[in-house]
Amino acid sequence: MTHYPQIDTLHRATRIQLATTNALVKLSDGNKTKARLAAVSITGGMLHLTRALAEGDFVEVAFQTRAGNVQGMAEMLNPVRSGQGSVLQPFRFVALGDDDHQALHLTIESEGDRDFLGLRAGKK
Repeated sequence: MTHYPQIDTLHRATRIQLATTNALVKLSDGNKTKARLAAVSITGGMLHLTRALAEGDFVEVAFQTRAGNVQGMAEMLNPVRSGQGSVLQPFRFVALGDDDHQALHLTIESEGDRDFLGLRAGKK
């Protein structure tokens, strides 16, 4: 079964930081580009890219988590920031398979639990 993440306007989805997680973005023309996943939630995330993608582009985003691989269809949103040689651009998931949804959910839940318990590196 495919999941179609819905945004809840009353409650923001839990986000986790994954600054060292590599991602692969497959564009609608079949080309691929590498990115780093800066943050992710069950509804979308933020990518570090070498160049901005067009707002509204539909892409396939794939990355690996401790709970397994996640691959889903996403819509690119308006870039929020750019620096020398990189762009920070948000995306929203439009479709995730069962296994992808489960892996993403488990990853967010386990990282959230680690934050709550103060187990992340650098926290005392």
